[in-house]
Amino acid sequence: MRLTMPSGIPEGIPLTVMPFREDAVIGTMSLATLVRLVPSPRQEEDPRVLKAASGHDRRRAELRATVQRTLKSQKGKNIPDYAEYIAAGILGKHGSAWSTPPITLWHPGEVAAMSDELVPGSGLRTLTVAPDAMVIAVDGETQTTAWHDIYRDPEAFGLTYTELNQRVRIPFELYLGISPADARQIFYDRNVKGVDVAKNLAMSMDQRDLATRLAYTVGETLEVESDGQRMPFGKLVNAGKRQLAKSDKEVLTLSALRALIVTTVFGSKGVHYSAANVHEGDLPPNTDADEVATVVVRLVSRLIADHFPDFARRSAITAPAVMAGLGILLHRATPWCAPDVAVNYESVERLLADVRWEREALYWDGVCATVGASGRLNFSGGVRDSAGRVAGALLDPAGDLGKKIRGVRR
Repeated sequence: MRLTMPSGIPEGIPLTVMPFREDAVIGTMSLATLVRLVPSPRQEEDPRVLKAASGHDRRRAELRATVQRTLKSQKGKNIPDYAEYIAAGILGKHGSAWSTPPITLWHPGEVAAMSDELVPGSGLRTLTVAPDAMVIAVDGETQTTAWHDIYRDPEAFGLTYTELNQRVRIPFELYLGISPADARQIFYDRNVKGVDVAKNLAMSMDQRDLATRLAYTVGETLEVESDGQRMPFGKLVNAGKRQLAKSDKEVLTLSALRALIVTTVFGSKGVHYSAANVHEGDLPPNTDADEVATVVVRLVSRLIADHFPDFARRSAITAPAVMAGLGILLHRATPWCAPDVAVNYESVERLLADVRWEREALYWDGVCATVGASGRLNFSGGVRDSAGRVAGALLDPAGDLGKKIRGVRR
C-alpha cells in the first residue's frame, strides 16, 4: 500500500494582501506574524547564534547580508530610541501624532499559495508564505529590530502581550520572486534617491519640540497689518522651506523664527538647539515651561511687531543668522538671564534703533553674508556660523562690526 501526500490547504503563514504591481503586494500584519516571518537582525549578526543555527538559517543570514547594512552602523544606535518611540505611540502618549513607515519585505522564492479575490473586484487576496520561506526586510530593518525588542520584553516598555496583540497592525509591502540584484537596487533607491530634509527644517515640523510650539504660538497670537489687512503673523511664515524664493508671499521661514525662539530662551547656547529638540528638562534652571512660554512669546511678538516693516520687505532681519543673533540679544531681557548682563526691553530697542536692515554688502558682508562672484549678497550662511557675529555687532555699537551694520564710517 502506498499513501499519497495531503493536497489540501497549503501550510504556512497567511497574509491578506492587495497587489499593486505584478511582483509586489501591500497589507498589514500582526506583530506576532512579523516576528515569525522575519527573524531578529540582531540574532542574524550574532556569531554565537549563527554557529549553532541550522544551515537554512545561516543561508538566510548570508542572503540578508547581500541587501542590508549591519546593525553595527549608525542604524543600530537608533534602535533603542525607535523602540521607545513605538511603545509610547502604542500607549497613546503621542496621541495621533506618530507614525512608522511600511516595512519593505523581500521574498526571493515562490509563495506557497495565492487565493482568488476575496471580494470580487477588490484585489484583496490571501497569500500564504511557506514556514521556511526567506523573507528579508530590505527597508525598515531598524523598525523591524525595534519591534523584535518590544516583543521580546514588552514589560520593559510598559506593555503586555495582550496590548500588542490587540493594538498593533504593522503595514508592509512585499516584493515577490525578484532577484537579489533587484532587491539591492530597491535598498539603494530607498536610502539614496530621497532628498534628506535639513535638520533645522525638520525641527521646525516637530510639534513635540517646545521651541517649535512657541514659534507656532507666536504666529497664531501676533496680529500684523499686511497689504491693508489684519492677519495672524503665521500667515506670513513659511513652514515648508528652508529658504524663500522671490515669488513666495511669506516674509520668513519657520526655521528662522524657531532660531529666534531658541536663542531668546538660551542666549548664545541656543545656537546648539537650532538643529536639536528642546525638551522641558533642557530649559534654564529655576524656570518652567509655562513661564518660558509666556515670556518668550511676549518678547518675540513685541520685537516682530516693532520691526514688522523690516520683516514685510524681507530685509536682512529675516535671515536665520540675524534672527538667531537678535534672540541672543533678546535673551538679556528675560528674567532668567544672568544678572550681570540683563537689560530691559527698552535697552534692546535702543541697540536696534540705528541698525541698517537693508540687504546691502556695505552693512552685512562679513557679518552674516558674503558677496558672490556675480556681486550678489548671499545670506545663506548658517546659524551656527554667523549668529555669534551678529549678536556681537548688535551688542557692541562701537565695535567694528557694530559700526558696520549701523552704517558708521570706521
